[in-house]
Amino acid sequence: MYIIVGLGNPTRQYEGTKHNVGFDTIDYLIDEYQIPSSGTGHKALFGKGMIAGQKVIVAKPMTYMNLSGESVRELVNYYKVDPESELIVVYDDISLAPGQIRIRKKGSAGGHNGIKNIIANLGTDHFMRVKVGVGEKPKNWDLADYVLSPFTKDERPLVNLAIEHAAKAIEQMLNGDVDAAMNEYNRKSANPAE
Repeated sequence: MYIIVGLGNPTRQYEGTKHNVGFDTIDYLIDEYQIPSSGTGHKALFGKGMIAGQKVIVAKPMTYMNLSGESVRELVNYYKVDPESELIVVYDDISLAPGQIRIRKKGSAGGHNGIKNIIANLGTDHFMRVKVGVGEKPKNWDLADYVLSPFTKDERPLVNLAIEHAAKAIEQMLNGDVDAAMNEYNRKSANPAE
């Protein structure tokens, strides 16, 4: 069994913001693979279903971003999954352009508070991630204001395509092809101009 967690902030005011692209990816997976909701538990909204022949739990922590690790730890402990091989976390990355995704098997938080909290709660940085690009913060912008702002009209189609790529990459990862997913998607951009 795999747990796929998308990071974001609950409540309507954060819908469609850059910081919620992890939630958007989970919503896409739920629609694409018709994963039924299991309701709430483990400080998350979650559902159980199948993707690529694998049993999965998809979850959106309801703790707010900076405490995401509390929910992830509860899910990992309750379902007794190995974070290193059976957990995938999807989240926003300001160092990637809108439309790009990057897959990693492990690594530091890179300044992302949600990931920082997951590492602190799990006691390891060895878990798979799919980072979805949201673009670099403009000069003179506060980082929090930037990641909590919506995408522009030009960015949204690129981000939607990146979410589709993230879903396809996750399918490969669930089949044990993490390296193949990295080779295919770590270079690919959804922006036809690149």
